[in-house]
Amino acid sequence: MMKNEKYKKLVKYMCELKNCVVAFSGGVDSSFLIKVAKDVLGDKALALTVVSPYIPKWEIEEAKNIAALIGIKHEFLRISEIPDIIKFNPANRCYLCKTSIFTRIREISFKYGFEHVVDGTNADDVKDYRPGLKALKELDIKSPLLENNITKEEIRTFSKKLNLGTWDKPSYACLLSRIPYGKEIKTQELERVEKSEKYLMSLGFKSVRVRSHDDLARIEVPENNMPEIIENKMFEKIAKTLRNFGFKYVTMDMEGYRMGSLNEEL
Repeated sequence: MMKNEKYKKLVKYMCELKNCVVAFSGGVDSSFLIKVAKDVLGDKALALTVVSPYIPKWEIEEAKNIAALIGIKHEFLRISEIPDIIKFNPANRCYLCKTSIFTRIREISFKYGFEHVVDGTNADDVKDYRPGLKALKELDIKSPLLENNITKEEIRTFSKKLNLGTWDKPSYACLLSRIPYGKEIKTQELERVEKSEKYLMSLGFKSVRVRSHDDLARIEVPENNMPEIIENKMFEKIAKTLRNFGFKYVTMDMEGYRMGSLNEEL
């Protein structure tokens, strides 16, 4: 076991739960959490992944592989359509979505005999606009990483020591975060965003967002990646590919990649 005091407190916290369902996306935080849950609770821990039109397909496949490598039991909550309550992407979308999803996760947890549901919210998440945190609190969803004041950087450090391949994985968010607030969400639009981001990642850009503004794709990449696009004259190739995916216009955001850029309008 690691000697870090925060890690020890997290292990103690998980042990005291006795059993739990972990809301598992396949990201850095929840991957670390299912590893700790499996190590501490064994078969009394279950990973549960949401499959929906606003979660990239490749992320679901990664989640399957990660859960299999860790050896934790893994189930899925399948949502086939965009729920009416978030169809027009309201500013409190995350609150409404998490309320709906975690209500169903709690029902599944009770069905399988689990007392607790936990998620991967960490200590840094409270610094951004996160209306979904209110939903978690209302539904008594526990956030072990947040409650033990563990930051994203610490999660990456712990993950590396535990030999988790996700330790340096870029941060992701559901595809709904690529659509401006107040705009109707359409599955076709989510699909072209997913294809566009997957294509850009295939070019070597690890942290990337494609924000969809009707016919226009606004690409965000880290500032240090911008010269690569310019010097290698990748504009035409990228623009042509994204137009093939359904966009009419393609532009690069000069402020670069930043999480939650659409929250700036709030």
